[in-house]
Amino acid sequence: MSNMKIKAFIICLVGFLSFNNGFAQVFQPGDYRDGIYDKENSTNRKFIPYTFLREADVNWEKRVWRKIDLREKINHPLYYPTTNVNGRISLFQVLISGIKKGEVMAFQDDEFLVPYNKAEIIGKLVDSVKITESNVNAAGESIDVDVIKADSTGIFEKVLSYAVKEDWFFDKQKSVMEVRIIGIAPQKFDPKIGEGINMFWVYFPACRPLFAANEVFNTKNDAERRTYDDIFLKRQFSSFVTKETNVYDRNIVEYAHGIDAQLESDRIKKDIFLYEHDLWHF
Repeated sequence: MSNMKIKAFIICLVGFLSFNNGFAQVFQPGDYRDGIYDKENSTNRKFIPYTFLREADVNWEKRVWRKIDLREKINHPLYYPTTNVNGRISLFQVLISGIKKGEVMAFQDDEFLVPYNKAEIIGKLVDSVKITESNVNAAGESIDVDVIKADSTGIFEKVLSYAVKEDWFFDKQKSVMEVRIIGIAPQKFDPKIGEGINMFWVYFPACRPLFAANEVFNTKNDAERRTYDDIFLKRQFSSFVTKETNVYDRNIVEYAHGIDAQLESDRIKKDIFLYEHDLWHF
């Protein structure tokens, strides 16, 4: 037998044994996974620290407050899923998980001076729900009775917006306009007033390690999902201004309503844009 035939026989034999070995593979309970590979990128992601900023480099600054309405389609990745789906959880669930584990601290105010304890935050997750139940009275008659029960499952669906506190500034050292989020607050929708009410505030820079470790659904590519830190850092959300720093310390809704409030919000955003634009206008 020639050398070429021997080599061909060996290659065929190795391929046959490898083929049979694939069918003979025995799966253990830990080998079952929902996917074709182990996801390590999102779980091991580290947030990118902000560049160092000197006070002398900031020659203009404006603080504004925004509202992110999760009912807008572009903001749906921050709202869904309301329950755990393939390891993905909503932004509010990420915050609650971080607070329970002690990784994030919740505050009563947006200046981060008065903190909540864990028991107070857990208490905010429970709603009193009135349920009508059928009972039988002493005479044997069927009657309907209203019963108040605690519900802690629907709170994740009732957080329909977020308040965002951020600082816009012009860095003359780099000659760029930048923005840094200072804090965010989940808002629980109150049907009585038709608006969201702040549940608590969290310091955004302290949340970035937690946000960077939780992925967000990507409608274009399941293999390249963003993290919550990416969403905020790249400004991949829709929002509108509700307040700017002013001598009266009042919100827009306190002096403008309806279309006037919307126009005032657009004016504030336009003023920020025009400041940077006018610097390069010759």
